[in-house]
Amino acid sequence: MPAASPFDLTGRKAIVTGASRGIGRAIAEALASAGADIAVTARDTASLDETCQAIEERGKRAFAFALDLRTADPCNLAISAASKALGGLDILVNNAGYEEVRPSLDVDEALWDRVVSTNLKGAFFCAQAAARRMAGERRGAIVNLCSLTSYVGVPTAVPYGSSKSGLMGMTHALAAEWAPLGIRVNAIAPGYFRTAMTEVFYANEDWQQAMLTRIPQRRFGNLEDVGGAVVFLASDASAYVTGHCIPIDGGYLASI
Repeated sequence: MPAASPFDLTGRKAIVTGASRGIGRAIAEALASAGADIAVTARDTASLDETCQAIEERGKRAFAFALDLRTADPCNLAISAASKALGGLDILVNNAGYEEVRPSLDVDEALWDRVVSTNLKGAFFCAQAAARRMAGERRGAIVNLCSLTSYVGVPTAVPYGSSKSGLMGMTHALAAEWAPLGIRVNAIAPGYFRTAMTEVFYANEDWQQAMLTRIPQRRFGNLEDVGGAVVFLASDASAYVTGHCIPIDGGYLASI
């Protein structure tokens, strides 16, 4: 019998935060297609119905949990409940995020806290809760969703860029600390993808045309472009990869 593909996730249990739509849903579907059972989270479980249906159509189990990432206790409770429902935990994808475009001179404390608590603090406490469970098995993979703003400055996105730069640093530090526990921590950095959160940019036709000239592949990302990298980082195919971030950007960063 031929050996199983190193990308095969059959029998693995995964949690994907912020999976009701867009990139999060695409990641959940990709992991399910690779064989994993999936627990998905969002601020309300009703918004997860379509994601769960898509997972189940792939023959995998799906569980939905409500989670507001802005404080630590809900993160711990949701990860615990999801792990119990799945019967274990092998993979965590920290996808949930929040962005609001605003000139930096107009950013107030409420906006700063909302963005940074969701994108950085929530990701850390979800990772911490997951790692406490993974450490017992001496195996686990965590994938964080960084951003092009982890690398470059984007005007009017200072809180977001700060949170995503922090997430990159967190990825490096946790990878170094948790490697002896058998836990790998990596990230992806999606480039320009049209989602509900980024629609404010795409509403500007001039912005679209200007941005396309800066992307070597001359197109924006499709949601299908994200899943393969996450499956790779979650699977045994990347067993010796930790502490790294894969940009998924059509060559944008390579060309600047």
